[in-house]
Amino acid sequence: MVENQKAMPQPEMRRIRRIHFVGIGGVGMCGIAEVLLNLGYQVSGSDLKESPVTERLKSFGAQIFIGHRAENAAEADVLVVSSAVNTSNPEVATALERRIPVVPRAEMLAELMRYRHGIAVAGTHGKTTTTSLIASVFAAGGLDPTFVIGGRLNAAGTNAQLGTSRYLIAEADESDASFLHLQPLVAVVTNIDEDHMATYDGDFNKLKKTFVDFLHNLPFYGLAVVCLDDPVVREILPQVKRPTVTYGFSEDADVRAINVRQEGMQTFFTVLRPDREPLDVSVNMPGNHNVLNSLATICIATDEGVSDEAIVEGLSRFAGVGRRFQVYGQLPVEGGDVMLVDDYGHHPTEVAAVIKAVRGGWPERRLVMVYQPHRYSRTRDLYDDFVNVLADANVLLLMEVYPAGEEPIPGADSRKLCNSIRQRGQLDPIYIERGVDLAPIVKPLLRAGDILLCQGAGDIGGLAPKLLASPLFAAAAKGKSK
Repeated sequence: MVENQKAMPQPEMRRIRRIHFVGIGGVGMCGIAEVLLNLGYQVSGSDLKESPVTERLKSFGAQIFIGHRAENAAEADVLVVSSAVNTSNPEVATALERRIPVVPRAEMLAELMRYRHGIAVAGTHGKTTTTSLIASVFAAGGLDPTFVIGGRLNAAGTNAQLGTSRYLIAEADESDASFLHLQPLVAVVTNIDEDHMATYDGDFNKLKKTFVDFLHNLPFYGLAVVCLDDPVVREILPQVKRPTVTYGFSEDADVRAINVRQEGMQTFFTVLRPDREPLDVSVNMPGNHNVLNSLATICIATDEGVSDEAIVEGLSRFAGVGRRFQVYGQLPVEGGDVMLVDDYGHHPTEVAAVIKAVRGGWPERRLVMVYQPHRYSRTRDLYDDFVNVLADANVLLLMEVYPAGEEPIPGADSRKLCNSIRQRGQLDPIYIERGVDLAPIVKPLLRAGDILLCQGAGDIGGLAPKLLASPLFAAAAKGKSK
């Protein structure tokens, strides 16, 4: 059984003993499955291939099936599915035929949250980091929260954990509007940007209204914590009829940051709060976007009575999240080393924030960037924005679009992106075909002191460790040690 069964009033789902996850290895699914295992439920799940995630769940007692077959769900009392799974899936089809409930992952998360003091973090960007920061600060304050995060919390080695306290901290996913299932006591909105627009019929006003509806899921005594620096959040704020705390760099924000200073991976700043002394804090993450994520955390921690000492400690000790500006190590090249960084950013706003963070922390270094666009639809919808931000690298290698199940869309491919960026005259991007070994292409482009950024939400996530283990760089390391 999973480590430390906890003695906290737990959800009691009547008639439910065995819970089956379709696509259990997905980042949004595995955390909920792990918490349910901790609660003593029988958990099974299927996925297309084995992974460290499925192996971890198996070690905790989950029954894992590789491949989707009708018999996998034969003994389930309920099926949990992501928005990527449809009724043609044999497990789902069988469940529907047998009248076994099929629920979206957000509905299962909402069931866990219903029995706790729920804190839900929404927004187009920054959800994972903000959720992780809140969990870190609450843990430093001795509150031992349950958390379900969309990325691996480096300090915990997992993206979910069952705590002993009443707090449950989780991401609220707007990509399929499923965050409307959640009814937290505290809700964060970090920002609102154009993404996943197919869910909202291409209507940005519909997306904005959905965020307002999400905040109105709060009880009248709840708390909305929102970023006033985001123009769309500022625009919808008059529509929000719930108690609200704002944060940002803006002078009219309730909680704001001043005196921001970045030194490499560390960012230092002072926090101003109503009726409180200024608080000096630091985080081991670069960039103003992470200052904003920290401010959201400070708003909630202050409201929940976490001490300033615990806030400072939780932020300063935060070890980051997997694939969020994760430094993998140093690649040896002639004359020195190159810092190898992996990042999940896949929206122009996220790409721009990371590039700005690199320029702020290491202004004298070149940025060599390997980028993989994620989804043809996103590339099409945000094409001009991608051209503008990617042109800010010093050297750019552009991998073919990661389809994420989509069919190609004419004009929304990486070769065309390369041509459009080239026409700006700032740099000459290199197009990388699918399946190509990147190490021999990247190595001649690198100079000592460069930062090599591998960025995207697709299978580029495996590139940084491959480069680090490449014989080409291993040979260079041996040459340096002689």
